Amino acid sequence: MRTFDFAPLYRSSVGFDQIANMMDRVLSNEGSTPSYPPYNIEKTADDAYRISIAVAGFSDSDLSVEVREKALIVSARKADEEEGKTFLHRGIATRAFERRFHLADHVQVTGAAHADGMLHIDLERQVPEALKPRQIQIASDTRSIEKDVVDASAVN
Repeated sequence: MRTFDFAPLYRSSVGFDQIANMMDRVLSNEGSTPSYPPYNIEKTADDAYRISIAVAGFSDSDLSVEVREKALIVSARKADEEEGKTFLHRGIATRAFERRFHLADHVQVTGAAHADGMLHIDLERQVPEALKPRQIQIASDTRSIEKDVVDASAVN
């Protein structure tokens, strides 16, 4: 496996440590990515997303959806209701899990719904007004610009 040294990036830039951390996290996965439970990530609009996770066998009370430190954490714990049961074949996985999704800046969880064995989590990118592009009016009257200029002879 390749390893990359991000030290030059840290030496010559300020504020890009999130990108380096993300690249380090992606590259450090050694192919042991868990496959349970299966999930989909879909883009539902320009700034809207939906994560759908197959959680068959879990009730609403077994599931937990939490946002912490720019990460969406979905976990489940099944109560031990199956003690004393004898299974001839056990193919339905109801084991505990924790799945993490790292959220980009300004991505907020807007809701979650559990129906038909699927947990749907809706997300939306909500960019603050201060960061949105805005158009600046260009004045054609030069007098409006000159009124803010102080005459040097009036000051002295």
